Amino acid sequence: MEALLNTTTPREVPLSRIQRLIGARMLASKRSKPCFYLEAKADVTELMGMRRKLRKTLGVKITSNAFFIHALALAVKAYPLTVGRFVRSDADPPAEGAVIRIADNINVGFAVNTARGLIVPVVKHAESRSLAEIAAEEKRLTAGARSNTLTLADLDGETVAMSNLGAYDIDTFIGIVPPPTSTILAVGKTAPAMVMADGRATARKLVSLSLAVDGRIVTSEYAGKFLHLITEELKDPGRLV
Repeated sequence: MEALLNTTTPREVPLSRIQRLIGARMLASKRSKPCFYLEAKADVTELMGMRRKLRKTLGVKITSNAFFIHALALAVKAYPLTVGRFVRSDADPPAEGAVIRIADNINVGFAVNTARGLIVPVVKHAESRSLAEIAAEEKRLTAGARSNTLTLADLDGETVAMSNLGAYDIDTFIGIVPPPTSTILAVGKTAPAMVMADGRATARKLVSLSLAVDGRIVTSEYAGKFLHLITEELKDPGRLV
């Protein structure tokens, strides 16, 4: 304790503009959105095994993030309430309470850690892009976030969110739903595990997934089916190619 008290480290660290903005947005979201949370594990053994082969056939490096973004977008397409927003009704005369407005497009915002703080670039129209197209766009946006060369258009229009901390050896975590969205998928690390299949233990690779959802828009059953579909897509990556 004495060593800590005698340290020369500043006791006050100023916040950057990005940190202040993110803090205000996340606080507003936590205060206004009654979220619930689900967790599941996905078998990504085949997915991890085919990435190098796909790089040769598709001509672009396929990161695990590209698979997760693609799987998330396809699952949202099947369960569109996950890109719904709780808004006031524009009806005339006004409807009671509010309405759920479903986004026109599936634009996946994914968190990128940079020296300037957390940046969230957006893969636009992810529902209509191929895996190779998503991988190329994810690579461009990630490089732009870290070199501070992204445009406002690259950061705008998020309708569903994803955050991946697997590279930091994090088993599982729960994300905060960003203000413009109602759903965020949090991805933990991929780890080896023994799984029972056909009465015998088999070595597999599993990834931890956590889902945070605005409970005003999505029911627990609906969210459960949504998360299950993501795990099924990742288990059979041929559906994503």
